[in-house]
Amino acid sequence: MHDVDDFAARSRDLITAPALSYRQRLHQLALLAEDLMPYPKLSAAAEHALASGLVCDLAEGHAPYRPRYLLPDYAVALRNGSDYLELAPAADFEDAITNLQILYHNVPSITSYPVYFGDLDTLLLPYLDDRTDANLDEVITRFWRFLDRTIPDGFAHANIGPTDSRIARSVLRVDAALAQVVPNLTFKYDPAVTPDSLLDLVAASICAVNKPHIANHPMISADFPEGYGVVSCYNTLPLGGGSHTLVRLNLAVSARRHKGDPASYLSSTLADHVALTFEVMEARIRFLVEESGFYDHSFLVREGLLHRDRFTAMFGIFGVAEMVEALLGDEVRYGWDAEANELAESVIAELAALVGERHMPYCRGDRALLHAQSGISDDIGVTAGARVATGHEPETVDHVLAVAPHHGLFPSGVSDIFAVDGSVRANPQAIVDVTRGAFDAGMREMTFNVEGCDLVRVTGYMVRLSDIERLKREGSRIASTVLGAESVEHWGLLDRAPRVITHEFNPRPRR
Repeated sequence: MHDVDDFAARSRDLITAPALSYRQRLHQLALLAEDLMPYPKLSAAAEHALASGLVCDLAEGHAPYRPRYLLPDYAVALRNGSDYLELAPAADFEDAITNLQILYHNVPSITSYPVYFGDLDTLLLPYLDDRTDANLDEVITRFWRFLDRTIPDGFAHANIGPTDSRIARSVLRVDAALAQVVPNLTFKYDPAVTPDSLLDLVAASICAVNKPHIANHPMISADFPEGYGVVSCYNTLPLGGGSHTLVRLNLAVSARRHKGDPASYLSSTLADHVALTFEVMEARIRFLVEESGFYDHSFLVREGLLHRDRFTAMFGIFGVAEMVEALLGDEVRYGWDAEANELAESVIAELAALVGERHMPYCRGDRALLHAQSGISDDIGVTAGARVATGHEPETVDHVLAVAPHHGLFPSGVSDIFAVDGSVRANPQAIVDVTRGAFDAGMREMTFNVEGCDLVRVTGYMVRLSDIERLKREGSRIASTVLGAESVEHWGLLDRAPRVITHEFNPRPRR
């Protein structure tokens, strides 16, 4: 808890910060005020784990009063309208877009902005009329500009696919033409239903603006039969629900505190540190559900857009690369050496088992979900999630084969970023072939950073390099730009080694 003088000084710093917009100051001041509250009650050991960096709550605040991530089922409100917002059911295409815009303004999250815009092709297709493609692109362009200008946060995410539609194609055309940070975009790919021509358009868009991210729809939908969305930094969560909280275990710190060999780490230390992480998670969940009243009073719950039994909690991990080094020594490298990769797989498998065994109150299926957390700008000297260390990535095929074995163990999301040489623009089919081969190898998600784009991917969100260059002298209207700038400085983000890929990796006959 901050004393009054400290609170006043920090508040003044925010109020007078020249690079922060009004909305950015407001959000930071709210977080500062929230942290005047006492933290949910923890044991001394869990308090020390938080204070020492073993466990990280991602600055969610001392008194959680809204879930971290919400994925409303917007289709309910389009069909039924909203009493709270005084909205009639959508009658046509323009109604549907207007109602979505109003709904987004009333959906909270940890960022204060919505993180989920919905599966836009599925949401809008029932209202699409016989307008021309040119007119459809004009309407989607206005919609896209609205999202970027009113929800300026790189964690806000739209989904399309896996089926073909005029709306999905329009979204891809417009997104590539505008090259905006918002919305972040995921394409759900299913080889059984996605035509080659649509995947070709996805690859062309990636070459132009590094979007969309590609999700392995058959794998993810098997984990979420109720439906799912991809939000924020490529987190997969139940549709009509979300995640109460995301608390993460720093595996680098965990392994460095261990005194012994890898086998004893797996059998003792890891479980102890997992238990401390769970204690923090449970305390936060209980405060949110039992004391904040969010699920009792939100119109999103009352009107059926959200269901408390579809909420989970995310057990995040990061620092796999440094964990391996701490346990085996720096003579072997994760991503390159079989011994290092096998240890990483063993630790992640044990984590999955521990998380799967632990009852977690108020969570879907009474369990939290394991998550490879994509990192934050303050992570200095530790690698995001289960990724290979930045700047030390092997060639693309070797990279895929190193990380694919554990992707299936992260139901709430895992992402690896593949830096690609700009020459791929002459051969976008290589993006298609690598994605198909990677999904056959067990990858859950595929994310590319093609060299030469102004839009680049940081942890999972997008920033424009040109915005980073302007940030110090004039700030940025996009709230996540400052995080991207810090990541460039702290992580060597631009040091990722761009690889040349060909279509030699498990290509399939075209459909």
